[in-house]
Amino acid sequence: MNKNTKMKIAVAAAAVNLALTSSVVVAQEQEQEQDSIEKIRVTGSLIKRTDLAGPSPITSIDADQIANTGVTDLIGLFTKLPISGQGTFSTQGNSSDDTANGGSSVSLRGLGADSTLILINGRRVSVSPFAKGIDTAFVDINNIPLSAIKRVDIQKDGASATYGSDAIAGVINIILKDDFEGVEVSAKIGDTADGGGKEQNLSLMFGTATDKASHTFILDYFDREEVLYADRDYSRSSNQAALRPNDPDAVDFRSSSGIPGTIALASDPTNRIIDEFGNDTCPAEDIDRANNLCRYDYAPYMSMFPDAERLSYIYLGNYELDDDMRAFVEFSGQNSKSVVRGAGSPSFNELFMSGDNANHPFADDPTHPFYGQDLTMRRRTVDIGNREKRVDTDYYRAIVGLEGEFGDWSWETAYSYIKSESVERGVDGFPNSRRIQEAIDSELWNPFEPSSNSQEALDYIETTTTRIGKSTNKSLDLVFSGPIAQIGEMDVMMAIGAEYREEAISDNPDEQYLRGEVFGTEATQANGSRDSTSIFAEVIVPVSDTFEMQFALRHEDYSDFGTTTDPKISFLWTPMDTLSIRGSYGTAFRAPSLHQLGLGRTDESPNLVDTARCNAVGLGCQPQEYTAIFAGNPDLGPEESTNYNIGLIYEVTDNLDFSIDYYSYDIEDIIDSDTQFVFTNFGTDSSVVERLPTSNPSDPGEVVRIYDSFQNIGDLETTGLDLDVGYTLQSDMGDFRFSYVMNYVLKYEEYRPSVDGGRRLNRQEGEFEQPEVRYTAAMDWSRDVWSASVAVNYIGEFDGSADAGFGDKTVDAMTTVDLVVNYVGFDNTTLTVGATNLFNEEPPYSHHDFMGFVNTTHSGQGRFMYAKATYRF
Repeated sequence: MNKNTKMKIAVAAAAVNLALTSSVVVAQEQEQEQDSIEKIRVTGSLIKRTDLAGPSPITSIDADQIANTGVTDLIGLFTKLPISGQGTFSTQGNSSDDTANGGSSVSLRGLGADSTLILINGRRVSVSPFAKGIDTAFVDINNIPLSAIKRVDIQKDGASATYGSDAIAGVINIILKDDFEGVEVSAKIGDTADGGGKEQNLSLMFGTATDKASHTFILDYFDREEVLYADRDYSRSSNQAALRPNDPDAVDFRSSSGIPGTIALASDPTNRIIDEFGNDTCPAEDIDRANNLCRYDYAPYMSMFPDAERLSYIYLGNYELDDDMRAFVEFSGQNSKSVVRGAGSPSFNELFMSGDNANHPFADDPTHPFYGQDLTMRRRTVDIGNREKRVDTDYYRAIVGLEGEFGDWSWETAYSYIKSESVERGVDGFPNSRRIQEAIDSELWNPFEPSSNSQEALDYIETTTTRIGKSTNKSLDLVFSGPIAQIGEMDVMMAIGAEYREEAISDNPDEQYLRGEVFGTEATQANGSRDSTSIFAEVIVPVSDTFEMQFALRHEDYSDFGTTTDPKISFLWTPMDTLSIRGSYGTAFRAPSLHQLGLGRTDESPNLVDTARCNAVGLGCQPQEYTAIFAGNPDLGPEESTNYNIGLIYEVTDNLDFSIDYYSYDIEDIIDSDTQFVFTNFGTDSSVVERLPTSNPSDPGEVVRIYDSFQNIGDLETTGLDLDVGYTLQSDMGDFRFSYVMNYVLKYEEYRPSVDGGRRLNRQEGEFEQPEVRYTAAMDWSRDVWSASVAVNYIGEFDGSADAGFGDKTVDAMTTVDLVVNYVGFDNTTLTVGATNLFNEEPPYSHHDFMGFVNTTHSGQGRFMYAKATYRF
């Protein structure tokens, strides 16, 4: 047994010992305002039942608990949950190069946002029309305001047998408030300690209820100003070597495309000189003599968090048609706007100037080696401004349904229509490459003397870009549930149902982009549609008073890749009133996204290492941007998973409970691309990597573009422990509630293909972006008109990025503290003050990228202080 395995076993044993001796999982209470004998449907099951406990591990977080976290949107909540892993993303890191600006989503257990099924009131939501990272289809949870949420249920095992595709990692079911009576108004303001990120939130909720009907209306307005990387000391410059002079390994990430830039021979771009000629010259601080480059510090102009404004409305209604039938409707919508910024557009040897051009920098110097030679350049078009994108999204959701009973059976049917439409416009700083080349050729625009160019020339080379996306989801479902037999005095319950669903996406940039005429931006083109039909069944068998079995099976037929059938078996055994043991086993799947199937030619700009050139001539050894051409793959098959869970819930005393669950996932045929692998292993294959010619026979040449696509190329095995502990204490000083929630990853092994035709271990637990431990420890206190909550959030350390050459480094653990204080001493009024990241903890340093921290794992928001008032009448 190796040292690492011994350490994991020791930690697991310590966790169990902690649970048994000193702490408790708080049994999450789900609100139930119906009569105690009324049957309801709980997350993870299609069968209505009188009790809320079931065999699947489910965590519920109600509105009060959400409020005590201090977060202002759903992604703020999910990023604090220990079960959230790599692939969870917020608007942090949105830039002019991002393909999902303004969007946020969560990845349970680090299995991907597209493997986490998001539901609202138990039904699906359409994906964003703009995929994340060009291929990850996700539900944008920014569409759901916190003020509308009654509770959030998180099912922590695979659920395809119940819900179908995308439930590999589990399910997040967001339950909306539908039974509110009265009027409630709340207002919240907040600001960060280090600049940027000021927030305002206003919400209005009102509702009525009679014996025959209920109506709930919610309006919510949210506004947050941008945070730039310039607003934080540790990210204000892309030259991390200058920011951290005591770290010899810190990297200068400044761009090789500067202003006025670097001049090179078109016939041999490696033969280059810094532009230090004429009136406009490269600033002294940006001159890189070692590499003959005029560099550019782009970080100060880039968004860390974009400016965001959202207006949401929701209506939920319930109507009693007769004693045995009711109607329900849900209407919701949102308009959201985001502004994303980036530095001026860079060019990397895409532009040329002929040797006889009047603006040639050496036209009057026949002694210069470049005299009369055709030139190319690395040049950033700062003269037309920094890049700015504006994203405007309209989201609509409508559900109309009926439910009722006949005898001991209940039924429910509903039609849903969800649509999301987005328009992304590049409104500043984007040059048209065709027109800019024409302006060089006609001598209208001089790239080497920016100050000499007229406004007419600048207007001619600048363009605006447009990208229009639309996503729709239409479905019709029908479910029956009721008893089919008896064992003793207990009913064997069954649910059967069917669902028909149509999905479509379109994501289309304008024609100039499709013609390859815009550089300095990334966009996707993807179009596709599918329909699917599913039939499903579930049976709950009360084997005895203390033992319950649950069986589920779902068969789905997809129009674009075939069929899949997924079973699930689970049990709940309660040998004592204070002890329950639960377990589940099942299969799950994820259909390839319409983006992955229907993606058109798309330019990306990943940071990569040119291994072939580095090994040959010592160039390209540091990660830098390259152009990668992606396309969809209509022959993709689904990802398939086998998972199981075994857990224990124990009530030690009336005040002390805990639960511990062991989980395991084995996922095959993961859909992915691995551009660094392609680049490293096929870097000299001209059909895969296109390069510029060079006069040095040992030099493969500078890269022009890399070609890549999506494949079913990956496998993943992960296991771990979920520990949930809680303790309540009543005293003269008030009521206290202590909780500790931890996720410990025992194994995370991600495999990719190797050159010899086998497979290689691409990533494992403890490596980059894969912390082994996350936990939240919290204490809630209440006394008379006061209450308070303090929480400690911990993200464990992990290795530095091996792809960037820093696998021997460590990204330290990060601990933040949140504090909330509430006062209810005024009639019908709640006053709240609080802070997230109370001590303004900086994210730990990482060598891998320009911002100096891992923005996919850690937040750069810093301390956020807020005040909130709620009045109900």
